[in-house]
Amino acid sequence: MAADDWPARRDLHRRGFRLEGRLRQARASGDRFVDELVYGRLAGEPVGREAFTHVMNSVTPRKRLIAHALVTDEAGRVLLCETSFKADFELPGGIVEPGESPRLACEREMVEEMGASPGVGDVLVVDWLRPYKGWEDAIELVFASPVVAEADKARFVPDGVEILALHWLDPADLDTVMTPFGADRARSAVAALASARTTYTEGGLPVE
Repeated sequence: MAADDWPARRDLHRRGFRLEGRLRQARASGDRFVDELVYGRLAGEPVGREAFTHVMNSVTPRKRLIAHALVTDEAGRVLLCETSFKADFELPGGIVEPGESPRLACEREMVEEMGASPGVGDVLVVDWLRPYKGWEDAIELVFASPVVAEADKARFVPDGVEILALHWLDPADLDTVMTPFGADRARSAVAALASARTTYTEGGLPVE
């Protein structure tokens, strides 16, 4: 069905049909093309009011959630991951899977990326990421992590597939290897750690 056919969509919602997918510009509508929506309902699934939460869960907006950690050493340098799939470096961590705790996702990603996790503490930054290079907007959490002693750094080893190398950089030098908003977000996390306060940011910068 056409994405702009709201009467038909509402009828399907009332009947308990869930939105299963979207085919971009697959249907002609006058002199333009619109998205084609795919709806479905399995035998035995609820209908009417009993189906409300299932249906609304399929049609309401969702945001990607990312969980990173601010890992620092005794000199205050920030741990960054050099990836194999893009030029700019990132804080350790990654995308939270559906149904996964953000804190546990951060732990999991660090173990996968560099063989070990130094631990995950309180949330330092809640950042709204604007749409960027094909990515839709998203929410990123930056967690605090215990300071890593010089003697303990050897236990962190990049996986060699997704993560090519690990780097410890002074916060003032983050702009040389990170996106501008990534560097701003990391510095906001450093400031939040020093002030012992969680900070809300947009594009890495606090909102005034």
